[in-house]
Amino acid sequence: MAPQDVLQIMQSALHVIILMVSVVLLPALAVGLTVSMFQAATQINEMTLSFIPKLLVTMMVLAIAGQWLLGTIVNFTVQLFKNIPYAIG
Repeated sequence: MAPQDVLQIMQSALHVIILMVSVVLLPALAVGLTVSMFQAATQINEMTLSFIPKLLVTMMVLAIAGQWLLGTIVNFTVQLFKNIPYAIG
């Protein structure tokens, strides 16, 4: 296996990881920013006020996009297993 092959596999893995993580984290980031602006405007300093909405949005995103996330990681894994003979030989 050449170093270029390893780099290609790592690049593909990082691409899949970034794609999957961003699907979950970006909505939580947007909700956290919105709640933080609300807290700054009203001067409410309650920690659970920012935690609960982010948790709910993350759970909702996982429920909606979970099938796609699972399909993405399964497809990546299947491609890795299919390319094993080419990587060895």
